[in-house]
Amino acid sequence: MTVELRGMTWEHARGHGSVVAAAEAYRMRHPEVVVTWEFRSLQAFADYPLEKLTSDYDLLVIDHPHIPFAAEEGLFAPLDGTGHDDALSTLADQSVGASHRSYSYGGRQWALASDAAAQVAAYRPDLISAPPADWNEVFALAEEGRVLWPHKPVDAFSSLVTVAAGLGEDAMRTPGVFLTDAALREAMAVLRRLAALVPADNAGWNPIQTADALSEGDRHAYAPLLFGYTNYSREGFRPNRLRYTDIPASTLGVRGSLLGGAGIAVSAASAHLAEAIEHAFWLASAEVQEGVYYDGGGQPGNAVAWESDRTNADSLDFFRGTRATLEGAYLRPQHPQYIELQNEVSEHITAALLGEFDDDVLRARLDEGVIRWLGEK
Repeated sequence: MTVELRGMTWEHARGHGSVVAAAEAYRMRHPEVVVTWEFRSLQAFADYPLEKLTSDYDLLVIDHPHIPFAAEEGLFAPLDGTGHDDALSTLADQSVGASHRSYSYGGRQWALASDAAAQVAAYRPDLISAPPADWNEVFALAEEGRVLWPHKPVDAFSSLVTVAAGLGEDAMRTPGVFLTDAALREAMAVLRRLAALVPADNAGWNPIQTADALSEGDRHAYAPLLFGYTNYSREGFRPNRLRYTDIPASTLGVRGSLLGGAGIAVSAASAHLAEAIEHAFWLASAEVQEGVYYDGGGQPGNAVAWESDRTNADSLDFFRGTRATLEGAYLRPQHPQYIELQNEVSEHITAALLGEFDDDVLRARLDEGVIRWLGEK
């Protein structure tokens, strides 16, 4: 009897092509299992109720901040204690930074790190010989009109957290406080200066739009903070290749970049739990991640693929070039209502960068959001 598994992911070669290629390879090994993947746009995927997705699909590619809510609502099947604990231990050892840990909550493992990412930097090696090493060099290049920076609300939020952590303070670690007054002012001074030096329309851009602009034109050569997409570092994806590298060094070096990435989760409502869990572990394994998953356009979450000579040679050292940033990345608070907090306060950061209000107002609104969604204790 054929087992049919339905999966939902996001609309990009990195999110969709990777799992489709892996599903085809899996069918060759397990002809009795058919895995069919569908996709939504990033925004549609974020806005669609997780409860509905888990009722309709067996496998889901998800962001780690969704894990606490899904775990407390019983939407995902726990992956520990399912006969794969040895593999789970191996995957923990093969984690890129905190990627594997980001899918744990309440002592259980709710997804596997199939994709690893954080805010990194990118540049055109045919236009500049080396990227800026620190923020002073970033500003010098930006003053020449050669820098782009995506700072639509969610990316402005990510950048504020990244810069603040690099300067020495992790956001949202003190109950009821987003950042202390001094830390917020210092980080916002960096971002305000950067926003004033990049094109005005960057306030509405995301990392994909920025990578497209960098790779298709010849005016702009560098972006200091954007989520990495290895597709742009590969031959033939766009007219010109991007080389990704660590974020600009700050007080603590390249520490503090906001951790992103994606994981593979199994719906607790799946009628084929054993088969879906088996496929999830196979997808996250080193062999698949370094091989068919990467070849399908994926950005692996397994450290073996990040250390591979083959994947690095194919991607202008995308993985080795950004590994230090990933290893020192900042893990967002694991709280069931964290997503609501991020959605609410992100727009305030972009608004402040556009001059709509000052740092005092921004701090008050950020703290109000933390108290409303994460609580005071």
